[in-house]
Amino acid sequence: MDRQHTNAALAALVAAARRSVIGARLAGEVETRLLQSIVDATARLFDAEAASIALFESDPDRLEFRVAAGAQGAGAVGLTVAPTQGIAGYVYSTGQAIALSDVANDPRFNRGAAEQTGYVPRSIAAAPLLDDHGTVGVLQVLDKRSSPTFSLVDMELLAVFAGQATVAIAATRVGRVTARLLRGVLADVAPDLGDDDVELLVSAATVDLDPDGSSPFWSLVDRIARLRGLSDRELSLVADVLDVVGSHAARDRRGRNGG
Repeated sequence: MDRQHTNAALAALVAAARRSVIGARLAGEVETRLLQSIVDATARLFDAEAASIALFESDPDRLEFRVAAGAQGAGAVGLTVAPTQGIAGYVYSTGQAIALSDVANDPRFNRGAAEQTGYVPRSIAAAPLLDDHGTVGVLQVLDKRSSPTFSLVDMELLAVFAGQATVAIAATRVGRVTARLLRGVLADVAPDLGDDDVELLVSAATVDLDPDGSSPFWSLVDRIARLRGLSDRELSLVADVLDVVGSHAARDRRGRNGG
């Protein structure tokens, strides 16, 4: 690939990556709020002591408990386990749902991780969060108050909630797959590029895109993210103000360029 085409490809990648990062920034805590609503509903429906969602994260590979609900759920948030560890790891690595009525006697149970949360359950039902590429996480319910076991109907309902959680994740994870998408685009448009060339372009496109909280640009993005609750009239006013600022900036640029 000659320098002209390399520069053009790099510019396109930078533009795509910047849009992805901005989108993720604007999404803010949308993913967390959606997942929280799902575990809240799950805990209420099952009348359970706790419900939680653990999501797979890489570098290093782990399952991270992102949200939890129920009287005994709070201690799980922030806990990380290996993606093959414990009941959650088993469900994640196999992609199979599971229900246990005597957790303590199951060899897959990770008592140490449970004790870190401050609550050791008696029974667990867990379902994988499955998308088109595989398992992205695990939904767990601990200890139904009305029954020592989880029924087949319970597992069918849990699968429905797991499906909703997967949809929520797919709808909001704007920035998490940027590098993978960029590699895919490069493979399609420039199949003659070697692996080292692809990595170089992807790295160059994304190296400076980590949001800097002190930057005026990212500060503006954060402010825009907080506008979701405004009325149409208020949003129109904000748009008018931005139009004025944009026109002023354009005139300044023309003046500096001698236009």
